[in-house]
Amino acid sequence: MILTLIGYRATGKSTLAQPLAERLGWSSIDADVELECRAGRTIREIFDTDGETEFRRWERVTLVDLLSRDRLVIAAGGGAVLNPETRRDFKNAGPVVWLKASIDTIERRLYGDETTRERRPNLTAAGGREEIVELLKAREPIYLEAADLVIQTDQPLPGRTEIPTIDQLIEHVVSQLGARLNLDTIADTERLTDETTGDSTCL
Repeated sequence: MILTLIGYRATGKSTLAQPLAERLGWSSIDADVELECRAGRTIREIFDTDGETEFRRWERVTLVDLLSRDRLVIAAGGGAVLNPETRRDFKNAGPVVWLKASIDTIERRLYGDETTRERRPNLTAAGGREEIVELLKAREPIYLEAADLVIQTDQPLPGRTEIPTIDQLIEHVVSQLGARLNLDTIADTERLTDETTGDSTCL
């Protein structure tokens, strides 16, 4: 069983993956980090040298391997859903959670993170906020098609008035998907396999 987190950049996939995996007693992995490790280059370097087509090839190969595993939470790259075979594989492997955030939140997080700017290339000629608007417009129907659960991470969860914490987001995922994840007793994670989280095959 795999739980895949999808969504645009800076919506919380990498932040949520490891603590969610710990809550389940599973492992977690950031697919983009794993891709960079296998390629020996940053995503920006792959784009600059070989273009988006080569990056998407690396992305596909990496995800095919990761999706063959079990008890794993994957933080997928923002554009991974563009490949229809990958979307199919996500859904076949287990539940898919679409993490959303407002354009303002995404912009603030992206451009407040120097590491992200260095590692991640612009995907359109415009870049910046215009790129976020353009890509979200194109991708949101695809995210929705792929998702079993949709969470707006920068707005209150149903029945609440405050912006959710990471713990609240995790409990929401578990409460909505616990049966699908074959967790007989959601609160009892000690009996689950104790695996190292956040690990990579490329060490």
